[in-house]
Amino acid sequence: MAINFKKSYKFAFKSSLYISFFVVLSLLVYHNFMQPINYFILIVFPVTLFFFSFFLMQYRVEVFIYKRIKKLYDEVSLLDATSLQNKTVTTDVSTLTNDIRNFAKEKKIEIESLNVREEYRREFLGNISHELKTPLFTVQGYLDTLIEGGAIKDKTLRVKYIERASKGVERLINIVQDLDMISKFEVGDLNIDIEKFDIINEIQNVFDLLEMKADAKNIILMFDEKYISPIIVYADKDKIQQVLTNLVMNSIKYGKENGTTEIAVEKISKTKILVRIYDNGQGIEQQHMSRIFERFYRINKSGSREEGGSGLGLAIVKHIIEAHNEKIFVQSTYQKGSEFSFTLKTSK
Repeated sequence: MAINFKKSYKFAFKSSLYISFFVVLSLLVYHNFMQPINYFILIVFPVTLFFFSFFLMQYRVEVFIYKRIKKLYDEVSLLDATSLQNKTVTTDVSTLTNDIRNFAKEKKIEIESLNVREEYRREFLGNISHELKTPLFTVQGYLDTLIEGGAIKDKTLRVKYIERASKGVERLINIVQDLDMISKFEVGDLNIDIEKFDIINEIQNVFDLLEMKADAKNIILMFDEKYISPIIVYADKDKIQQVLTNLVMNSIKYGKENGTTEIAVEKISKTKILVRIYDNGQGIEQQHMSRIFERFYRINKSGSREEGGSGLGLAIVKHIIEAHNEKIFVQSTYQKGSEFSFTLKTSK
């Protein structure tokens, strides 16, 4: 790090001024009460003393303080302090204090950020290991039973266990594919193919796809009103369908029996619509709201795992919407329901 020092003369100047002022007062007292002094001496001696004191103090400051400050900055520069790099460093104590204080604030923020990241890393590793461990143990259990337990000789059991093992493998594949998709979104490596399509038709397709799951909990999937005319949007059709599927699936998963899931499409400007998915399910407690889009973050860990899924649905939704340069919103009241909404472009 290149350090350019700007010397400060304030300390030497003020100190020399105080000394000269004290000497002048002393000479005036001596002149008035003890013995008269030549006025030439009264003027020349304090001025001479001022300059002598100034240069002496400045020299001593530079020899004893300047070197120590330079050494301090050199040692701090090893920590790659951005606030202290490539800037002029002064021997002025107040400026030095401000620089060090700013450096300490930066490092405190950096340490806090690293602690948050480390906590997130530990939690993420714990979650992903749990998500992978469950289907892996399922597959291993059924295969071991087939091989070691003799069930392989029984055709009925063989087919049953292989089918269950296959479901475990399918869940593993889904987790890996979802993680791969998120990773590609984060590095900007996943293309968005913009096309023109009717969003109402896509919502109806999602309703048809998830109708049986909704019927199992007696949840009604419905529009807020009857849409007669198509609403054309410009987006990646497959990925928006994935967004709708994940959001409606979550609505069913966390919805209460005999409940409803409604979707509304509202025009909010000449070029934008807002798609709203809302339900009267269990809702989300406030402490979870800031983390629901994190990978593998689950509000109800036991219940949601029983329902299946990779735990990456909302993270994928957020990435897809942001990849379209659109916004996603969430509102929820615990025990009353949730609403997820996102914007889409309606014209080029």
